[in-house]
Amino acid sequence: MKKLLLLVSLVSLPTFASVSANVSFASDYIWRGMTQTDGPAMSGGFDYAAENGFYAGIWGSNVNFNDGAGSELDYYFGYGFEVGGVGVDLGYVAFDYPENNTGLDFEEVVIGLSMGDFGLTFALGQDSAPDYTEISYALGDFGFSYGEYDDYGDNFGISYGFSCGSYDCGLAYSDFSDGGYGADEDAFVFSISASL
Repeated sequence: MKKLLLLVSLVSLPTFASVSANVSFASDYIWRGMTQTDGPAMSGGFDYAAENGFYAGIWGSNVNFNDGAGSELDYYFGYGFEVGGVGVDLGYVAFDYPENNTGLDFEEVVIGLSMGDFGLTFALGQDSAPDYTEISYALGDFGFSYGEYDDYGDNFGISYGFSCGSYDCGLAYSDFSDGGYGADEDAFVFSISASL
């Protein structure tokens, strides 16, 4: 159903809607402080955005969990709006691992709040998937975040974005503290990306 909804949204685009694409290379795919590739990652996706705040998209990357999973595909849609100067984003994300049969797939309902340079995100795991809470702050080209992932651990991240000619580049440091997952990781990551 989620894939059908995305397909229907993209079939007939009104003049006030836009479609964009993105592609990225990173020295590591870090998600919530944990490596997903244990090495280089190539990723990319397509996004649809309507003037009324509705959006939908698909994004994919290589992964390496040493359990047969070699790729990740995320499907998402949501609606963004503003209430009294506070930005609100209500969304749904499905994380699929097509090459894995061990039940890694999961879904989240996401509630995002923003005011100025501050952001607060609640990701509510569905069907017994853990919840995630993150607070973030942007200071110019720098970004800071702290997140708590139930049953897994906490993470802290700092990033810096800059231009590389016609591309967007970034440097990031992340630190993950184990809370029951069995991992304690930190990483420095370089990324370069382009959008169309």
